[in-house]
Amino acid sequence: MSERIDLINELTWRGLLKDCTDEDGLREHLSDPDNSPRKIYAGFDPTADSLTIGNLVPIMLLAHVKRAGHSPIVVMGGGTGLIGDPSGKSAERQLNTVETIAGYIEKQRPIYSTVLDQIDGPDHEILNNHDWLKDISYIEALRDIGKHFSVNMMMQKESVKERLNNREQGISYTEFSYMILQAYDFAYLYEDEGVTVQIGGSDQYGNIIAGKDLIRRKRAAVVTESTEFILEAGNSFGTVDISGLNMDLSRKIKDGKGNISEDFNLFKLAKTNIEQLESLQEWLNEQTEALNFTEDVRAFLRDYIGKYIVDLAWVQQGEAFGLTAPLVQKADGGKFGKTEKGAIWLTAARTSPYAYYQFWLNATDEDARGWIKVFTFLDQPTIESLIGRHDENPGKRELQRTLAQEATRILHGQDAMENAEAAGKALFSGDIGSLDEATMLEVFASVPTTEHSKGDLAGGLDMVEMLKSTNLASSNREARDFLNEGSVSINGEKITMDTVVDESSLLHGSIIAIRRGKKKWHMTRWK
Repeated sequence: MSERIDLINELTWRGLLKDCTDEDGLREHLSDPDNSPRKIYAGFDPTADSLTIGNLVPIMLLAHVKRAGHSPIVVMGGGTGLIGDPSGKSAERQLNTVETIAGYIEKQRPIYSTVLDQIDGPDHEILNNHDWLKDISYIEALRDIGKHFSVNMMMQKESVKERLNNREQGISYTEFSYMILQAYDFAYLYEDEGVTVQIGGSDQYGNIIAGKDLIRRKRAAVVTESTEFILEAGNSFGTVDISGLNMDLSRKIKDGKGNISEDFNLFKLAKTNIEQLESLQEWLNEQTEALNFTEDVRAFLRDYIGKYIVDLAWVQQGEAFGLTAPLVQKADGGKFGKTEKGAIWLTAARTSPYAYYQFWLNATDEDARGWIKVFTFLDQPTIESLIGRHDENPGKRELQRTLAQEATRILHGQDAMENAEAAGKALFSGDIGSLDEATMLEVFASVPTTEHSKGDLAGGLDMVEMLKSTNLASSNREARDFLNEGSVSINGEKITMDTVVDESSLLHGSIIAIRRGKKKWHMTRWK
């Protein structure tokens, strides 16, 4: 098993730490040997059948969580995805059906396991927030969750303010309520799964803070209610020892405006209340006959006391924390993860391993220096040494090549990485005969292509005419000169005026790739 890392230190040197609700407190929280491993989660809303490369950042965060010896939790937004996060969006999202979202989730699920299974450490979990959100009624949401949120506070969030200032678009009540659902996710996971830390991109910091605040308010509500119950029970039965409490203790939990006091030690009071409830439970068992309670009353008291003990137990598990990574940007200000062909995706069906490899290989020097820290697991000395060698000889492009190798291996595996690398070398050298058909088509996707009839190959192809028709030569004379000089190749093999090009020359039964010089390519498809 690999050596455990310090999570905060690791994220800091990699440039993956932007915001933290309490860095010192989180360090202490993560290093507590009596409560290790901690459970840490990131949420992902499914908006397509794959994830774009920007989503790889929180996945890498979860991988570092596992490297640090803690338990990574993936929360897929089967519930929140039905609503849509307004963060970073200038217009309302299109609402998808439950079935569509469920289909997206199944297609995305392998991405998380592919990355996280590579790391030694506690097993990861993949949860779906539709499982706990679907059963909440509208009235329950308003009473049990909405009451903890101030509309004034919600309107101050950047994602909401930007949309409110856009008079043409505005924001619907549906998307306005998204923050409440994400906050409830954190509270639910804290209560029921023992999750104490949420991580994500910096655009999620407001939602993370909202979740942390909801947890604090729910903790305070449990402590308040249990305290009042204990005091009432003590007054009613008289013989219960409540010396650890005083009659106005519950009032001290709130400040003069009725808000939960930030300074109140909820954890200490929760421990005291559990002790008091256990004493009350024991006393009731001893006094069953003397009290002359009916079985219904005894069952009610047992359940009531038991519920408070359970609720107070999760209050005691510690503070909730939030942590974000900065959004990745290109050094020139361009949008990260976008190419001329569109977005870079995390599944081979959307973006092939070859195209994925090329994306990283084509990174600028400045971008590669930052990206190799974010998108690989190479350690700090290795990366610093690599950057040093690159600075001495940038033309060698060792930094970009290593970034492409490592990033592709993490997502698609060693074999796919080697195939992608071989394909790139084949295109450069012209030796393309060893490429499989799918890789070949991907490699030549941006090369000019024409379609022809296989019947034209009977008796051999007139290469002079072919060079002219494919714009690889401008005249008969130029075409003959290219052929006589040996500057024309078919499928990686140089040809002359005497070379016969016929159906036997086809690659994969339908392709002839013509190259003139070192860089000029044209693909012909034969049917």
